[in-house]
Amino acid sequence: MKLASILLISFLSVLVLMALMTYANNKRTERQKYSVAKQEDGFAIRFYPRAIMATVHAGGDNYDPSKNTNFRRLAGYIFGGNQREQKIAMTAPVYMEREGEGNAMSFVLPDTMQMDKLPEPNDKGISLHYSEEGYYAALSFGGFASDDRIAKKEKELIAMLKAAGYSFSGSFKYLGYNAPWDVIERENDILVKVDYKP
Repeated sequence: MKLASILLISFLSVLVLMALMTYANNKRTERQKYSVAKQEDGFAIRFYPRAIMATVHAGGDNYDPSKNTNFRRLAGYIFGGNQREQKIAMTAPVYMEREGEGNAMSFVLPDTMQMDKLPEPNDKGISLHYSEEGYYAALSFGGFASDDRIAKKEKELIAMLKAAGYSFSGSFKYLGYNAPWDVIERENDILVKVDYKP
């Protein structure tokens, strides 16, 4: 019995240590820049300047079946799967959005990179482009984000935007800031473009 208790405590200690190390690493990861234009009750209006994105598209109108494949393809590009075999630093967040009958995942590339100096992806299904600059409503939430939970948060944001008198357009974007194995301090955002005049 004593041995089992010691092993259990040791196992739990390792898990806690790994969680803390991952949390510390996440805090060092470069994040996409934005500024908060206005804080509303339950959501914020943020201004996002344009950023360089690497995007891959897939079939299916939900995220779960394709997100691991999409992530691997994009990770392949930044880990050297390009014409110069150049390593590119991982940033946060990872973007996901639905596109009619399909979906897309995007990595934000580091702020110091320039479009005309990016290495071409070996995977021809990866596109390099600028994000759309503008004002976005952002609803933040913690924990794990399933398709059902993302859809629920989108509805919550729609209700809050209508109540506050904001018009919005375009597709909703889910932003995830954590690795799948993170268990503490998980961060998520739902974004949608809004008609906001500062």
